Amino acid sequence: MNTDASILIRAAEVAAGAQQYPAGALYVVATPIGNLADLTLRAIHVLSLCDAIACEDTRTSMALLRHLGLTKPLLALHAHNEAQGTERVLGLLSEGQRVAYISDAGTPSVSDPGAMLVAGATRAGYRVVPIPGASSAVTALSVSGDPQSQGFHFTGFLPSKGQERTQVLQAALQSTQLTQTSLVLFEAPHRVENLMDLLAAAVPERAVSVCRELTKQFETVITQQAQQWPEQLRRTSDSQKRGEFVVVVHAPSAQSHASSGELPPAARQALELLVGELPLKQAVSLAAALTHAPRNALYEAALALKASSSPP
Repeated sequence: MNTDASILIRAAEVAAGAQQYPAGALYVVATPIGNLADLTLRAIHVLSLCDAIACEDTRTSMALLRHLGLTKPLLALHAHNEAQGTERVLGLLSEGQRVAYISDAGTPSVSDPGAMLVAGATRAGYRVVPIPGASSAVTALSVSGDPQSQGFHFTGFLPSKGQERTQVLQAALQSTQLTQTSLVLFEAPHRVENLMDLLAAAVPERAVSVCRELTKQFETVITQQAQQWPEQLRRTSDSQKRGEFVVVVHAPSAQSHASSGELPPAARQALELLVGELPLKQAVSLAAALTHAPRNALYEAALALKASSSPP
């Protein structure tokens, strides 16, 4: 082990070593999505402590371990062999070994393999310990700047083509419309133009943040309306469309709800509470002041609420 790696391992032990790390447990370890400096000290300590590492790609994981000056037995566990890989890991756990699972980048089980392994270990009665860290979905959300969002809907990768791709996207967009949430998508470079065409047609006025190569040297984060993206990408060189994309479709604005004849969920919830306690006009005025939803839409919704609550 070289001197720099030895210092790093020692620092990780000092920072994270006081916690207990039971034997016969599975450790689900998040790894960097691009910048190696984002690997946590706790993750480094667990990787140095474990007896074996199950991983999505042994070549990628070997490079990470080499950076840390570690040598560990590696077991490939990916989308095409997850069932068999899970059985092998369960065998190691039954021997009392500590096993870490890492995907190629980011947090396992989030559009990456790992969920079957975690479910199998849990069913077998083994402890599963999360070692949190980088996640491209959460990283993109943090820089998307969507103050209207009341949460997020994570879809990850859409089906690659055909009617299923359009249907899954439409269902996800409808869900965010009803729940006032952001939508987080992953996309490959060769399909990102198609995705933008679909979004421009479906939700032209919604803001969309496109994040490329997050945490890497050529990281870009651009936010603009969905209808602006197709032309933007057509003007973008092929070299600037390489790498992984995370797309955040912002929650619909109050104006977009009004144009579709719907109230934002927060406005409807406030109105329902107020209509039950106040005269109709006063309830509408107060709901408009609190939520900034269009008064006409609030008034129509209030009438409907009154009608539905009136005795037959």
